[in-house]
Amino acid sequence: MAKKIKPAATAPPAILRPHAEDAYAAELKALAANDKGIRPTGWNLSPRAVVNYLLGETLADGTVITPKYFGNRRLIEVAVASLVTDRALLLVGVPGTAKTWVSEHLAAAISGDSKLLVQGTAGMSEDALRYGWNYARLLAEGPSEAAMVPSPVMSGMQAGKLVRLEELTRIPSDVQDALITILSEKILPVPELNKEVQAVRGFNIIATANDRDKGVNELSSALRRRFNTVVLPLPATLEEEVRIVTDRSSAAAAGMELPPVKKDVAAEITRLVTIFRELRNGRTEDGRTQVKSPSSTLSTAEAISVVNQSRALSHHFGSGDDALRPEHLAASLTGAIVKDRGQDEPVWREYLEVVVRNRKGWEDLWEALK
Repeated sequence: MAKKIKPAATAPPAILRPHAEDAYAAELKALAANDKGIRPTGWNLSPRAVVNYLLGETLADGTVITPKYFGNRRLIEVAVASLVTDRALLLVGVPGTAKTWVSEHLAAAISGDSKLLVQGTAGMSEDALRYGWNYARLLAEGPSEAAMVPSPVMSGMQAGKLVRLEELTRIPSDVQDALITILSEKILPVPELNKEVQAVRGFNIIATANDRDKGVNELSSALRRRFNTVVLPLPATLEEEVRIVTDRSSAAAAGMELPPVKKDVAAEITRLVTIFRELRNGRTEDGRTQVKSPSSTLSTAEAISVVNQSRALSHHFGSGDDALRPEHLAASLTGAIVKDRGQDEPVWREYLEVVVRNRKGWEDLWEALK
C-alpha cells in the first residue's frame, strides 16, 4: 500500500501592515503590567500610560517604549483627557500631520482594538454610521436582530470601545448629522425593531479632518459642539522633522523587506526635508530668499514615502551597497513635488535654479536633479 505523503507545512502569510495593537503588543503588555495609575472604566491603560505609550519612555523593568508621535506632549495629554470625558475627539491638521497614526495608537492603547474604523467618503450613506441589513435574511424573516449588520459605531457602543472615523469633513452633511444623537445622547435608535442601542462605558469616537482639502463639507455648529478639537501641527523645526522621517522610514524597512537604515542616509534625509520645508513655507530656512510653493502638500508623510522609494531604488537597482545617493533621491523627489505639470513644474525648476544650484555642498544633488 502506497504511503501517504503529508503536504509540507506552509509559512503563514506575512502581514503587510499589522494593526497597532499587534505590532506593539509587547509594549502594551509591559505598560499594563507597570501601570499604577487609575484606569477609567473600559480602558486598558491609565491616561498617563496612554500618553507615555505614544510619546515613549523607559519603564522601571527596563522595557523601552518607542515613541509613536514626535511633538508637543501637552497636545497628546489634551487629546487623551478629552476621551476620558463624554465628548468625542476631533484631530485636525493638514495632510501628513499623523492624525490617522495618532488615532490608531490611541485606540490600540485605550481599547486594545484599532479595527473599529469608518472611512469617510463623499458617497457615504447613514448605514455606515448606523447599521445595515443582511437582505437575504431580511426578506426571508423580516426585520430582526439576526438580520441586522452592525456598523463599527454600533459595535463600539455595544463593546465599550473607541471608534475611529476618518476624514469626517468628506462625509456629506446630512450623514454627518446622524452622529449628533450618538454623541449627545449616547444611544443609537433602531426604529425597525422598536429598540435602541445604549453605549457602554469606554465608548467614544476619534474623528480626523483635513483642513486643506478642497471641496470638504463643513461641520454644522451642532456637530462641532460635540467634539473637543485638537490641532496637530507640522513639525516646528528641521531637526524634529528629520528625526520623524528617519525613525518612521526605519520602522517601515522590515515591512518593505529593505535593509536597516544606515547612518549615511542622514545627510540625504536632511536635504530632502529641507527642500520640503522651504517649498512648503515659501522661503529658505535662513529666511533670506523667498520661493514659490507648489500645489502639492509636501507633508512629513510624503517625505517618508520619498525616502522609502529612494531606498527601494538603491536596494534593487543600485550598486549593491544599499547607500542612498543623490540620484536615488532625485528620481523620487520630482514625482512627489510636481503633481500638476503646468503649475508645479515652473515652481520646481525655479527653486532648483535659485536655491539648489547655488547652495554650497549640494552640487551632487544639483547634478542629479538637473
